[in-house]
Amino acid sequence: MLMREQRENETEKRYVNGVVKWFDPAKGFGFIVGEGAGRDILLHANVLRNYGQSSVADGVRIEVNVQDTARGVQAVEVLSIERPAVSNTPMLADISELTPEDISALPTEPARVKWFDKGKGFGFANVFGSDDDVFIHIEVLRNSGLADLQPGEAICLRVLDGKRGLMAAAIQSWESALVS
Repeated sequence: MLMREQRENETEKRYVNGVVKWFDPAKGFGFIVGEGAGRDILLHANVLRNYGQSSVADGVRIEVNVQDTARGVQAVEVLSIERPAVSNTPMLADISELTPEDISALPTEPARVKWFDKGKGFGFANVFGSDDDVFIHIEVLRNSGLADLQPGEAICLRVLDGKRGLMAAAIQSWESALVS
């Protein structure tokens, strides 16, 4: 009888609003600190991928449905991810004078990640239909609520012509751009 009750409790989902404590795309998981929750909530990469993202930045607000399991509380569905409101790092010179409204006014371009090296802090993508490389800086990635990008990943960029060429001013996962 106890096993039956435990399985029934594992199927009950509940809503939690929280903050990403940390997420490591290489490990495939991270944790959320939920408001009013006594324990950390496991966020598995597959749950994040089902939402349409391969990573999420530390400190980002997130809404999830969770379940209690034998291993603890786990996120089973991501409902929304809110971009960071303010970055504590200085903005890149090319976009430092742009307001969030200026960046939002830039057209959204579908693109594919060519490569991104988190250790180096930058990478490149190609906009569909163009051979030109678009520079992606890690701070733009973090300010967009993402922690990492994978080669071949489909994304949407807001691109501007910077002092050294094309660069991303904002990044969205492909799936989240489709619903916004």
